[in-house]
Amino acid sequence: MRLTSHINEDRREYMKLRIWFVACMILALGSAVLARQAGQAPARSTERITREVRHELLMLPYLGVFDNLAYKVDGYNVTLVGQVTRPTLKSDAENVVKRIEGVEHVDNQIEVLPPSPMDDRLRRQLYRAIYGFPALQKYALGVQQPIRIIVKAGKVTLEGVVDNEGDKNIANIRANGVPGVFSVTNNLQVVKN
Repeated sequence: MRLTSHINEDRREYMKLRIWFVACMILALGSAVLARQAGQAPARSTERITREVRHELLMLPYLGVFDNLAYKVDGYNVTLVGQVTRPTLKSDAENVVKRIEGVEHVDNQIEVLPPSPMDDRLRRQLYRAIYGFPALQKYALGVQQPIRIIVKAGKVTLEGVVDNEGDKNIANIRANGVPGVFSVTNNLQVVKN
């Protein structure tokens, strides 16, 4: 009799532990599902998605010096921002990012700059003024020029990166010296090598 009650007691303890284990598993799975639904991704997934988005955007065939693309990765969601001169570049950017494994939603906030002969003329003059200046010619080398020249209705924004504060200031002075430019916003970032 004593042995039977002891066995029954062990079974009850085993069942309690089993129920507790199952409950913990359900909670863990439920929180994983909720995190996935909320768009929260593990850090490694976010880093991988960020690298792939950057790569895919830089590989766009018609991305030029007069376009500026930026992005924000939030879990499995990607927000695209910036300005482009061609409407097809906006849709191409969204399409390549949508195909990245793990990306669930793409919010495309890229602005298509309005066509303007005056702005086109300014773009050409600004390119020559900035990339033709001896101190800044090193930035003209390579496929993707690091100084982006965005022109909208005569207003210029410089985006991208330069090696030092002096180059940032020279680019700003050169852009301000182009006839027909109404204003220059210098958003160039100095990146230490």
